[in-house]
Amino acid sequence: SLQFRLLSINPRNLASLMEHLSESQINEDVSLKNNPPDKEDTDKDTNMEQPPTSPRYRKVIARWLPNEAQRPIVDDAPVFSPSLEEFEDTLAYIEKIRPLAEQYGICRIIPPSTWKPPCRLKEKSIWEHTKFPTRIQTVDLLQNREPMMKKKKPKSRKRKRRRNSRMGSSKRRSGSGSGSSPEAEEKFGFNSGSDFTLEEFERYALYFKEAYFEKKDSPSVEEIEGEYWRIVEQPTDEVEVYYGADLENRVLGSGFYKKADSDKGQYGVSGWNLNNLPRLPGSVLSFEDCDISGVLVPWLYVGMCFSSFCWHVEDHHLYSLNYHHFGEPKVWYGVPGSNATSLEKAMRKHLPDLFEEQPDLLHSLVTQFNPSILKDEGVQVYRVVQNPGEYVLTFPRGYHAGFNCGFNCAEAVNVAPVDWLAHGQNAVELYSKETRKTSLSHDKLLLGAAYEAVKAVVKENTWKSFCGKNGALTKAIQARLRMEEERLGDLGKDSSSRLVKMEKDFDSNSERECFSCFYDLHLSASGCKCSPEEYACLRHSDDLCSCEVKDRFVLVRYTMDELRSLVRALEGEMDDLKIWASKVLGIEHSDKDQNNNGSVINEEKKLEEGSFDLNIDLELNYHEDLKEEVSTSGELNASENFDVSVEPINLGFLNYGKLWCNKHAIFPKGFTSRVKFYNVLDPTRMSNYISEVLDAGLMGPLFRVTLEESPDERFFNVSAQKCWEMVLQRVKDTSTNLGLPILSRFESINGLQMFGFLSPSIVQAIEALDPNHNLVEYWNHKNQSQSESKDHFISSNCTKGKLFGVDLM
Repeated sequence: SLQFRLLSINPRNLASLMEHLSESQINEDVSLKNNPPDKEDTDKDTNMEQPPTSPRYRKVIARWLPNEAQRPIVDDAPVFSPSLEEFEDTLAYIEKIRPLAEQYGICRIIPPSTWKPPCRLKEKSIWEHTKFPTRIQTVDLLQNREPMMKKKKPKSRKRKRRRNSRMGSSKRRSGSGSGSSPEAEEKFGFNSGSDFTLEEFERYALYFKEAYFEKKDSPSVEEIEGEYWRIVEQPTDEVEVYYGADLENRVLGSGFYKKADSDKGQYGVSGWNLNNLPRLPGSVLSFEDCDISGVLVPWLYVGMCFSSFCWHVEDHHLYSLNYHHFGEPKVWYGVPGSNATSLEKAMRKHLPDLFEEQPDLLHSLVTQFNPSILKDEGVQVYRVVQNPGEYVLTFPRGYHAGFNCGFNCAEAVNVAPVDWLAHGQNAVELYSKETRKTSLSHDKLLLGAAYEAVKAVVKENTWKSFCGKNGALTKAIQARLRMEEERLGDLGKDSSSRLVKMEKDFDSNSERECFSCFYDLHLSASGCKCSPEEYACLRHSDDLCSCEVKDRFVLVRYTMDELRSLVRALEGEMDDLKIWASKVLGIEHSDKDQNNNGSVINEEKKLEEGSFDLNIDLELNYHEDLKEEVSTSGELNASENFDVSVEPINLGFLNYGKLWCNKHAIFPKGFTSRVKFYNVLDPTRMSNYISEVLDAGLMGPLFRVTLEESPDERFFNVSAQKCWEMVLQRVKDTSTNLGLPILSRFESINGLQMFGFLSPSIVQAIEALDPNHNLVEYWNHKNQSQSESKDHFISSNCTKGKLFGVDLM
């Protein structure tokens, strides 16, 4: 990799430095002077055809005025230096420093001295040959500028000001739902600049800084800071710089090596590697499926002296973490989230014309404002100087801004610890009021965290600490529940009669948002028969159309009772926990490879030194074929002699917890069987179902039934009986939809029988797994009722043979 180095250049060296420009570029410059390009082509130089006035070509005329420095005097934000042990768990460390650091809105984190991740950007193929786009920032217009629609004649300057861009702001994602208009096109923004390699950009950045400051020695951070704010507040010349900002992964890639780069050791897998941070266990962003650029996928920032990042908060008020890979310092200013409204009021007060023209000015990231003025207005502002190898952490709704002191490269990404949920909820409510599009489905993340927390109660993991009556996640779900209850109540007394269960994939393939305010509709949506593809949030239900109430409906992912049950489950109520464990663990297991067919069970068996050969050695005559009697009229005629014959596939092995048996059956972990029953998709056919016993951790066994020919048709429950009742209910529902009546005998079903736990041969093989009768509840009941049940366990359907190595009598 290329070793990074800073070149020392003084005015006497400028001529030789400019000779580095290729001869073709110089020829193009001369040609352009004689044949100026169209105005539309003057902003971008992808084809290396810039106008002669491009900053990349013209001399730096503006100069440092040290006697007019405007350096703001604000307090420094706290600096943290984690120990090696503390540094191991990124989110735990952020949570540890949060009580102190959050009140500043920003802080600096200095890693242990051993943390020296190699930077992949210094590889020769990237440094010398990979180009990236830039923006041209007119620094003297970041604060002092006239509204675009009310521009007066420019004040006299040493040089005529170049026309400003009308391309709009440089934002991560669309922040407004309004369509394009002449007014929207007149927003102040940044022109697109030249494309550079890192080597070329370093050369230009050093040339600019040396020419501007006219010093043999590099100016101090404080001197640069004073000059920067002089340019912003009291400009005397036009100062234009390049900034390679918001560079997506596909451009230069990340500065960190990734997990796939196994030779990079700890650096590839660490939580401080920004490629890993957003989806660490404990980050709510781990439940977002899409790789949203700039949020879940880091962005790079290649800066030069005076290149700026203007006042803004992160999308959805997320945390952000920025790492300085190499180069000169970055100067930051931060405001705590508690002071966000105060900052907005202060800027509106001092820049009334700009806000009148563009009320959402702060969403555009194109306006700077002196921290000293904010401080005078009572806003708490703090300063950070970030050096190479250091992190800067910003907190929810914490406004931040800053600039670069010279050539450097940094990388940033978002993260969402559980405490962010309350801030994120406030953000989407604010976006709704501002008619602003969202980048994330907040409710999807919230429910994803809740699902994981339910599993945490069952199976120990990171999320368990957020549960309980006072847990951060429990409180977030409670707050969302109250909000939803209130909004459903506002729809009127008859709203409950119009509730319709939302399809689980309602928003899986496309975003569903309110037609009016863009509120996310993952949890609920209001609709009408008149517009089947258009929906409203509950607050704008009445605005959707003027149809009668009878034609309108409300889709809900969960009823209020179900959400209340979820809250109780997170609080630890066992009955509710069982209900939600069956839902959640069902989701988890359904995502696994559908071709495993017990492979996990077999792998676990290998760890057990059992006395039985679990390879099937079977000499049994099973009645596998059930009679399929479908009348010519399409009615389902179940034979009065309906006989359930279960084929065992894997016996599994025993868990000795009390939940792994009841009075009637033992439930081996990994048990798998096959049985025929009416097809849930076409009840006129009999099809095979696979029944399995899975491990739900502290909740004991989780029962799963899958339609073998359609593996997506799966049913889960913590009860074998209820699992098969779900199958039966689905058969009945499908039959009703198809107009196929079902005989009354199918009003009930025996789940244990359908699994095979009442089949004599299977029972005998399972009992042989527990020769010492450790599963007390089952054996006590069997001994008490042995004489009564003796005949029940005599089968005429099997002959003498072996099942899973057990001799059957």
